[in-house]
Amino acid sequence: MFTHHTLATLNALELQVYNYVIKNRDKVMYMTIRELSDAVQVSTTTVLRFCRKLHCDGYSEFRIRFRLYLEQEQHQPAYSGVGELISFFKSINNDDFEHLINRAVDHLFHAERIIFVGAGTSGTLGKYGARFFSNVGKFSSYIDDPYYPVNSDMYENAVAVILSVSGETPEILRLASQFSLHHCQVISVTNNENASLAKMADFNLSYHMPRLLVADQYDVTTQVPVIYILETLGRRLAARLK
Repeated sequence: MFTHHTLATLNALELQVYNYVIKNRDKVMYMTIRELSDAVQVSTTTVLRFCRKLHCDGYSEFRIRFRLYLEQEQHQPAYSGVGELISFFKSINNDDFEHLINRAVDHLFHAERIIFVGAGTSGTLGKYGARFFSNVGKFSSYIDDPYYPVNSDMYENAVAVILSVSGETPEILRLASQFSLHHCQVISVTNNENASLAKMADFNLSYHMPRLLVADQYDVTTQVPVIYILETLGRRLAARLK
């Protein structure tokens, strides 16, 4: 029901509806369209657009199909986070996502070098990505300092893989702009395709997970999808390098 192709068509407000539905799946089953729109703080028109993009004629059909979708899922312990991960892996189990991965690998295969970029947790994952890609035979480096200067021709014919959950961090957006100015292709890995970083990038991969903040400041959104994406790209690249 929630395929990667479908999620990629949702705008920012519709993604808010999706995130609320996934995190409150039991509650949503008994909510009217007005109650759902009030809970998400969007209009009923936005909810209807969300339903139609899921190929439902209206909200009533969405609730029926959503109930059937939940009945097919294996019950998981409350608050385990497993449900969101199951939804993610189901959403990418299709030809559309395979095509996106293969296109990204094409960019990486032809690059002379790969630079992973990120700050905070994304910076740590960038370091992991650089080591993983080096292990499979493509020398890679990483930048985890958002103020790192990008002012050398060494970035020409390279690909920068920039990781960011929000895709809105000003320092990361500045780095992305600098890479583009130095003729370095940018592949972004963000939580959604409507982020500024995704729009700036030459190519974007997104994973659409509910964003979680502690104290409205510290981002603890699961990064399991990012690790999966990085490892999948690395393994596909390794097969091409043989």
